[in-house]
Amino acid sequence: MSFTAINDHCFYWEGSVNIGYVNKGESGLLIDAGLDRSSIKKVLKEIRKRDLPLTHLFITHAHADHYGGASYVQEQYDVHTMAAPLEEAVLRYPQLEPLYLSGGNDPVPELNNKFLQGPPVRIDDVVGAGKFPIGEMEGETFFLPGHSYHQLGIKVEGVLYAADSYFGIDTLHKHKIPYLTDAHAALESLRQLRDIPCEGSLPGHGEYETDHTAVIDANIAYHEGILHWLHRFIRGRDGVSQEEVITAMCSRYEVETKGLSQFLLYRTAVTAYLIGLKKAGLIEDRVEGNRWMFHSASHAENI
Repeated sequence: MSFTAINDHCFYWEGSVNIGYVNKGESGLLIDAGLDRSSIKKVLKEIRKRDLPLTHLFITHAHADHYGGASYVQEQYDVHTMAAPLEEAVLRYPQLEPLYLSGGNDPVPELNNKFLQGPPVRIDDVVGAGKFPIGEMEGETFFLPGHSYHQLGIKVEGVLYAADSYFGIDTLHKHKIPYLTDAHAALESLRQLRDIPCEGSLPGHGEYETDHTAVIDANIAYHEGILHWLHRFIRGRDGVSQEEVITAMCSRYEVETKGLSQFLLYRTAVTAYLIGLKKAGLIEDRVEGNRWMFHSASHAENI
C-alpha cells in the first residue's frame, strides 16, 4: 500500500481498497479501514511514523472490505467513529450482511468469512447527508446509494472520497457485473457525482482523478450497457425467471461463480439490474408457477 498526498491536507493509501486520510491541526480523519487487521496495521504504522494525529474515523458503507480493520483502529486509538443510518446497524451487527445475502435464512457456515463479515464496530455518531464539523475540519457528506443502501461519500478540504459510488475502469472490467443493490439508484448517484464541485475525487477502488467526469461517464455507459443487454434478453422471451436471468447474465459476461459467497454476491448484482429495469418501467414482474418471473412491459420499446 502506497501513501499518496493529494494536497496539503488530504492523503490516501492506494491498494485493492483505497483508504483516505485528512489532517488539519490536531485533527486526523481516517476514511474507511480496509479489509482486515493486517491491512490497517500498515496504515497505522505510516500514521505513527509521520507523527500524524488520528481522532476520527468515517465509514462510508458497511461492506467488509471497507470496515474490516475498523475495530483494530478503535483498539489502538480513541477515535470518534461515524457512519450513515442503516449502514451503522450492519457495522454494529455484521452478521446482517450474510443474513441478507442469504435471503433472510440463517447463514450457512461458509458465509462466515472476512469478505462478508468483519468484526463489530462501535459507532459514536450516525450522520446523514450534509455539512458537519470533524474536529478542526468541516466535512460534507452526500447520499450515494446503489452499491450499498445508504452509502455516503464525503468531501473534506476540497477532495471527494466517493467510496464505491463509482469504480475505476479496471475494476469495472475485472468484476464484469459490478456489485449493486439497485442499478437505478446507482445511475442516479453517478449523475449526482458529476455535479459535486471538488478539487478531485477518489473512488474506493481505482485511481484519484482531478477531473472524474470521464470515468463517471464510463461507469454510466457500462451500467447502461448491461441494462440494454438485459432488456433485450427479456424482450426476446415470453417470461423469464430470476434464476434464468442470473445464469444467462453470468454466462454472457463470462462470470463463473466458484463458491456460495460469490454466487450470492452475483445473484444480488444481477437482481439489482432487474430492479433498475423495473423502476424505469421497462419490465414487469409477477409470480408464476412459484417462480419470480419477468416480462418486458407492453409499452417498452427499448432502454
